[in-house]
Amino acid sequence: MVARTMAVRILEMDLYTWHTAHADAKSTIQTPMSTVPHEQTMHAIVATCCLLASCMWIQTTKLAFAADDVIAFAVVSEFPKDLTRISVRIAMDSATTELKLLASDQILSNPIWNKLEICHAMKLEGRNTPEGFHVASVRMIDSAMLPMVLQGFAGDCLLKKALEVAPFVD
Repeated sequence: MVARTMAVRILEMDLYTWHTAHADAKSTIQTPMSTVPHEQTMHAIVATCCLLASCMWIQTTKLAFAADDVIAFAVVSEFPKDLTRISVRIAMDSATTELKLLASDQILSNPIWNKLEICHAMKLEGRNTPEGFHVASVRMIDSAMLPMVLQGFAGDCLLKKALEVAPFVD
């Protein structure tokens, strides 16, 4: 039967090189197995830093492409006839305009979207295009949570709805 001895590799670093030493279980003397020069160590560190920097750059470019979505607030300005294109008064960057909301299939499958009425207030995320505002996500909010530039329009809309539409509903 062959007796096995336990051997341990020890990794040490001094100011200029890495040392890999071999320690035998029977002796306390360590003999250097190999050394890695300081230049190779620095090349490895620089290469690792470059790799990490490129990974971070790729992640930030993905975030930059996803940053095309803007947050906007809107109030439905007309009775919705077609749920894929809804007329709204929308506030983006403290300015209001009349736009059409363009809903995707994901938004159309939302049961809240199917119950949209005039004067409903929304917080939207999406992209502004020449055809309208492509909605990526929507949240219904209270009109008091709207920006100040839209609160006057929402109040007038609710008064108009109460005076003109509500008397005809049984």
